[in-house]
Amino acid sequence: MNILLECKNISKSYKRQNSKVDVLNNICYKFEKKKLYAIMGESGAGKSTLIQILGILKNFDSGELIIDGKNIEQLNSKEKALIRNKKIGFVFQSFYLNPLLKSFENVILPLNINCKISGKEKKRKAIERLTDFGLANRINHFPFELSGGEQQRVAIARALINDPDIILADEPTGSLDSKNTKMILELLRKMADEGKCVIVVSHSDNIKKYADEVLYIENNNLSKKSGDLK
Repeated sequence: MNILLECKNISKSYKRQNSKVDVLNNICYKFEKKKLYAIMGESGAGKSTLIQILGILKNFDSGELIIDGKNIEQLNSKEKALIRNKKIGFVFQSFYLNPLLKSFENVILPLNINCKISGKEKKRKAIERLTDFGLANRINHFPFELSGGEQQRVAIARALINDPDIILADEPTGSLDSKNTKMILELLRKMADEGKCVIVVSHSDNIKKYADEVLYIENNNLSKKSGDLK
């Protein structure tokens, strides 16, 4: 097994007024490279909370999160930030592109903390990644000049610019039409085939045919359903 990420009894709850609301309860799972995982469940089930925990964007109450053999809770804030930048790529439903930056400039952003790479090299890498995604003729376009599918591909290019091992996608096709949805899911499938660990949160059944494993969050737990086992 090539395990990149592991949850060990992870639990998370929120305080609302005078009560505690359990969201995740003793989540245990091992995620491997070269696989695409779909995480599904009803709205409010905790899908986005889980993927934010996996990406070290949200704290959890108890349990352990192991990324590439490192227990995240034993790291300081600087070490956690380094793992987020180097090991993890994020793709969200909202593209979060800077409207004042061109496509290649948006893609470059994660590289800006690396002072060892020259500005010229950063631009070269960004253009190369955009070209990989069929955006060679959109390099100098601003987000408002791009379609929804093109904006999402720019966002994915940005997520991959540091060549992370883990790709986390939270409803990446939620605002796209069927043509662009198919394109993005095929891109995510290709990333898994190339060796990445890809975890996609989705409401759409479209993701199932691209996934190696389909997982569900129900009653605060994460599990497979027998009809979706491969």
